[in-house]
Amino acid sequence: MDHLLILPLILPLLGGLLMLLPPLSKSRVRQRNFALGLASAMILISILLVVEARPGEIIVYHLGNWAPPFGIALVGDRLSTLLVLLTSVLAFCSLLYTFGPSEEEGSFFQPLMQFQLLGINGAFLTGDIFNLFVFFEVLLIASYGLLMFGGGKRRTRAGLHYVILNLAGSAVFLFALGILYGTLGTLNIADMARQVQLVDPADLPLVKAGGLMLLIVFGLKAAILPLQFWLPAAYSAAAPAVAALFAIMTKVGIYAILRVFTVVFGDSAGDLSGLAGPWLWWLSLLTLTIGGIGVLAAKDMRRLVAHLIIISVGTLLAGIGLEREAATSAALYYLIHTTLVSAGLFLLADLIGRQRGKAGDRLIAARPMHQGKWLSILYLIGALAVIGMPPLSGFVGKALLMKSALAVSEMQWFWPVLLISSLVALIKLSRAGSNLFWHITGEKPVVTPVDRAQLTAVILLLSTPVLMSLFGGPLTELTDATAQQLHDVPGQIGGVLRTSLAEGSN
Repeated sequence: MDHLLILPLILPLLGGLLMLLPPLSKSRVRQRNFALGLASAMILISILLVVEARPGEIIVYHLGNWAPPFGIALVGDRLSTLLVLLTSVLAFCSLLYTFGPSEEEGSFFQPLMQFQLLGINGAFLTGDIFNLFVFFEVLLIASYGLLMFGGGKRRTRAGLHYVILNLAGSAVFLFALGILYGTLGTLNIADMARQVQLVDPADLPLVKAGGLMLLIVFGLKAAILPLQFWLPAAYSAAAPAVAALFAIMTKVGIYAILRVFTVVFGDSAGDLSGLAGPWLWWLSLLTLTIGGIGVLAAKDMRRLVAHLIIISVGTLLAGIGLEREAATSAALYYLIHTTLVSAGLFLLADLIGRQRGKAGDRLIAARPMHQGKWLSILYLIGALAVIGMPPLSGFVGKALLMKSALAVSEMQWFWPVLLISSLVALIKLSRAGSNLFWHITGEKPVVTPVDRAQLTAVILLLSTPVLMSLFGGPLTELTDATAQQLHDVPGQIGGVLRTSLAEGSN
């Protein structure tokens, strides 16, 4: 169990390398089977990590046996292990979908998926900001290749915009790291939380500048207004399995905001406390608004789901911007819900598009679907969940977020914007469902049976709103405990730096 925390990095790294070598490189079937086996093992490992972190112990893995803040450390607490488990479940369903007959992939597709998982898991588990930058680059390089897999003008254009924006974001990230290291003398997150309490007043403007530059970088990853315009084009152009896995990508940026601006620039940061709060609050409301406008303007189902992700980003950031435990807990519950449902809807859009002939997933009248009855049921479940209709998990998550915003100044802004965005989603998804399943041209359906593996992947993802409602009590207890641990900054500092602190006291 001592080395359990590093396995979410070792497995995809070695798995991706092995897929590049014979005999796995010579057979896509072998690659798929091997990748799905790795995903199954990752789910088991993630469950063990969640169980180990649930009592409240912070697991610290010292690479090279160098104690933080001087060495590289992986940190597994309730938040990071929970998100690694979420990533593992999402990866399993995305990889299962690649077993379908029409999936666009080459010999490098599965290795790139593994390197993508390496970057995502590393971003969740790293204990310092420099290695967060490193893992950002790993997942971004893999995503560049995955986004443009299969070629085509649409994917190339979306990929070019995506690459240019993220290269600019990486440059800003490096500038921020240089400023913060020069003023605080450390990039370990827990040690930074300790050093900001002791920062020289003359260095406060520099530290604030570095922190706000980090907010810009993380906001780009999370697709906050005005940095959200890359997401609809990129997500709607990607291959279905890639788009489903990309549902966790914005959550990496949201996780980074939550971790850094709660622990480092949280309530105990003195003059630097609440650095991002005012920015996040208003930007989240504007992001919700622009997401609703995008939903109304969407002309195909994939772009519609992409704009629904922007609405979810605004909803999550509003919870983070409230800067209290109850709101963080509600945001974590909603984060799990929206990630899995959005991924399921991306996959469902592909199944629907392949049964509508040349019309694809465009929201226009087309020939009837060969298996329209079952696809319509899945669409109904996904639509009700993402809108937030009771008793599904979307309703629970939004209700918890609204409950956490009880101050008059918060209610008068957040409640109307959130409810109106949900109404907009209800109207658009109703019209989209009508166009997809009721407005037909009268022609015979194209006989394209849905692959069982792909249908299973969609069912697994779209069953989660029901399961999250049925097990809402234990899940909210876990998110409450996770939020409490995250906001306990002295506990975070002591849990990560306990070895070096003990040595310093001797």
